[in-house]
Amino acid sequence: MKILALTDIHGKYETAGAIIGSESPDVVVIGGDLTTLGSLKEASDALGMFGGLCGRVLCVAGNMDLPEHDDMFFRMGCSINGRGRTIEGVGFFGVSAAPHSPLKTPYEISEERIMALARAGHADVADAEIKVFVPHAPPRGTKLDVIGGGQHVGSTAVREFIERHKPDVTVCGHIHEARGTDEVDGARAVNCGQASLGHYAVILTGPLSVENKTLAGVT
Repeated sequence: MKILALTDIHGKYETAGAIIGSESPDVVVIGGDLTTLGSLKEASDALGMFGGLCGRVLCVAGNMDLPEHDDMFFRMGCSINGRGRTIEGVGFFGVSAAPHSPLKTPYEISEERIMALARAGHADVADAEIKVFVPHAPPRGTKLDVIGGGQHVGSTAVREFIERHKPDVTVCGHIHEARGTDEVDGARAVNCGQASLGHYAVILTGPLSVENKTLAGVT
């Protein structure tokens, strides 16, 4: 299976669509910040466009989306926030939003809530051969959560969950400048970077591989 992971689209839907078209994936996973304070119609239209390019689209909301987006994603049948979906033996589950921060962005939740949602989604895919965890926020204390000043600002709950349950791949975003891959206690994780700038990740199963990529020609 070829999984295309996109995060931090921030309203650049044509760029995201071009990425999907260039990769022809089996599944598209959107790890949050589809919009920047976008309307429900805007988000719905974008997901409809992506669905026309790839029939299987799964998503969580990010801290710059709205809590109401989560309800809409659920109604559209693509939400994996606190729930799981298994496709051809691969179990996808995730967590929307980001931990509380001094920035007070539109969609922030407690670390306790992040852990509860991760556990609920994980339970739904307990029997899946491969598990892909999709929190918007990266795990704390990794290469994937470092901001410009060098501070680690990721989620402690996401890190603790990975250490305990060892998902095969964790897909995250949120910290734009920390794009790349890392491991948490031997478990792979990838910060996809900004899809708005043409950044994304491709996950292949059998054998499992994870690669950061960039769409050519995006400025």
